[in-house]
Order: sequence, then structure tokens, then C-alpha cells
Amino acid sequence: MPTAFITGATAGIGAAFARRLASDGFDLVLLARDAERLERTAAELREKYGVRAEALPADLSAEEGLAAAEKRVRDGVDLLVNNAGFGNKGVFLDVPVSDELTMLKVHCEAVLRLTHAAVPGMLERGRGGVINVSSAAAFATRGTYGASKAWVVSFSQGVASDIDARSRGRVRVMALCPGFVRTEFHDRAQMDMSDVPGFMWLDKGDVVDAALRDLRRGVQVSIPGPQYKALVGVGRLLPRGLVARLSSTTGRKYD
Repeated sequence: MPTAFITGATAGIGAAFARRLASDGFDLVLLARDAERLERTAAELREKYGVRAEALPADLSAEEGLAAAEKRVRDGVDLLVNNAGFGNKGVFLDVPVSDELTMLKVHCEAVLRLTHAAVPGMLERGRGGVINVSSAAAFATRGTYGASKAWVVSFSQGVASDIDARSRGRVRVMALCPGFVRTEFHDRAQMDMSDVPGFMWLDKGDVVDAALRDLRRGVQVSIPGPQYKALVGVGRLLPRGLVARLSSTTGRKYD
């Protein structure tokens, strides 16, 4: 059976990927920091879907954890989902620079290193895929978070273009850019999301469905939901200063 490696696998979009891929018959390697929760998640998936589910407790902001993840990816995976991520509480000048650097380590360095570890083996086998979870914030103005997610989009497109001729479309790299999704993400960052209208929320299962469908189609940047496709499209036509004013405060009240 094919094997999927998922970071940030115990909650939110990562957990939704794990459930969907297990139901599709993938064996799983699940990575997260909370070892107890991770093993519980792996056990539930093994029992429910009859697949292998390996738990790899690791912190991608630490060199030891990132090196362990790289080593396991090099052992061979068919699908890599770089999902791990978080938001900081507060705007740039209110956040300790050490926390901002940790964000760049997880959102950018980990994505780069794990993609670099996965793709050569995929090319050698002639099949495989990488989904780098970015955000609709990549197309807006959201401080370090948005900047790091914009990097994920550009990086993923660059790698996809670099390997296109060599892989003949059999190895695909894609950036996934969801908007607001009901997960633990906002609670952990202590964000007050009460001003976000209901129609702007996406279901995490729908996000995963869209991602896997777009990966099969060879899409390089997947934007789930017609509302976000429209917003990103319109945003590209508006003056950057106006987009910055409109996007910098939405959903950014902190408890």
C-alpha cells in the first residue's frame, strides 16, 4: 500500500488528511509534538481502517525533530503533506522575535527540508506527491504568518516547475491555500474570530477533498472554496495598499 507522511497530524486539516487517506488505503506516518495524543490518533486509525499508522513524535522547530522527520521521509513516502503550522498572538511588534523565528522554522525551513528529502525518491520511483499547506493569507497582508505562507506558495510553484519535465507529471508538488477553517488553530493563538461571517468558514473535510482532487489534476496552487477563489482573484486586481488595509485586521482580534 502507498504511504503518506503527514505533519501536524493530530488536529484540524492534518487530522482530516489522516482520516481521508487512511480510508483510501494509505499507510500513514503521523508527526506531531504531543506523543500521547499522537499515539492515540494512530491507534484509532489502525483500528478503524486496518492500515499501518506509525507515530513519530517530533518538534519541527527543533533541529533534532526536523532531522528525524527528514530521515523518515528519505526512507520512502508516496505522499508528503507538510501541514504543521501555528499562529502567534498579536501583530508583529507585539510578538517576541524568537516566536517569529520559530514560525519561520516550522512554516518555511521544515517545508523546504522535508520536500527536499521526499522528492528525489519520488522521482526515482516515478510517482509521488507533495502538498504544502499554505493559506489564503499568502495573498493578503498578515505579517510574518502571511509572509511565510506566501513563501510556501512561491517555493511550491518553483519546485513543481523544476521537476515537471523530469517527472513527466508523475511527481507533483502543490501549495494548498485554504481560508478560515474551523480547527484548534485560532484558539491556540487566542484569536477572537467572532467578526468572521459564517459563509467564510470552510469544512476541513471539504478542504482535503479539494486538495487531493487538485493534486490529481496537476494544479500547482489549490484554493478551496468558490468564495476564496473569488477573493484571491479580485485581490489581484485591487491596489496593494487597499488589499493591505482590508486584510490586515479581519479575524485578528486577540483574546
